[in-house]
Amino acid sequence: MPNFILTCCSTADMPYEYFQKRKIPFVSFHFNIDGKEYPDDLGRTMSFEEFYHRIEQGAMPTTSQVNVGQFIDFFEPYLKDSKDILHISLSTGLSGVYNSACIAREELLSRYPERKIMIVDSLGASSGYGLLTDLAADMRQRGATIEEVYTWVEENKLKVHHWFFSTDLTHYKRGGRISATSAVVGSLLHICPLLNMDDDGKLIPRSKIRGKKHVINEIVKKMKEHVENGLEYSGKCFISHSACYDDARKVADLIEENFPHLKEPIMINSVGTVIGSHTGIGTVALFFLGDKRVD
Repeated sequence: MPNFILTCCSTADMPYEYFQKRKIPFVSFHFNIDGKEYPDDLGRTMSFEEFYHRIEQGAMPTTSQVNVGQFIDFFEPYLKDSKDILHISLSTGLSGVYNSACIAREELLSRYPERKIMIVDSLGASSGYGLLTDLAADMRQRGATIEEVYTWVEENKLKVHHWFFSTDLTHYKRGGRISATSAVVGSLLHICPLLNMDDDGKLIPRSKIRGKKHVINEIVKKMKEHVENGLEYSGKCFISHSACYDDARKVADLIEENFPHLKEPIMINSVGTVIGSHTGIGTVALFFLGDKRVD
């Protein structure tokens, strides 16, 4: 096993047990709900069911990113243990956490000049960010060096596609993303916004699809258009959802029907408490490897 630690943030939205099994330490963002702050620790302090129930009851959570001091505290024990660190960060298109990690790196390298600390801007989020981290872990497991993994991730991160849709406009209205009138009209017409992540790591609205069945078909159509090797795709596919497992399962079933060569079952995860603070209930996100994202 290479002598380096692969780390990420909690916003990679993978199960806690997954990170434990793959030996990937994560550093937690925080969220505040109903006047109290909690760590975004993958459902351990507050279950996802409780979190989304509170949102359904009208709570509007806010979030805070990992600061420089928290990164120093997170990284330093591994450096003291003579380990190099490769940290993959949430997209700079959504957060300033990458900059905090880089500042912490400079401070720590002055204390541990013999160590390596490499920071990657994933240009991704949720389980798409998790997919990139998972692929890096695969390389590490095969014996790749920290430099080899870093180079591969930098060269391939824009090949991880992120497609999202929402079936509930309530949180978009509460958060001021759309007007009350647009939310009412959209709900009456069963409008489901379809978004993706561009090459700057920002979420971009692409179209407004009428009806859940149509938007599920459309998100799978986007996979067909962009996935590597087309219908012969045999790579990994992850899905995350915010309190709408049945919708996520319908997307997974349609993908499995159209892509019979998948070597692994589709992993379905919960959107975590930080990303979920911004999406609200009813979001399904699809992640896969494909052509290079260009916008």
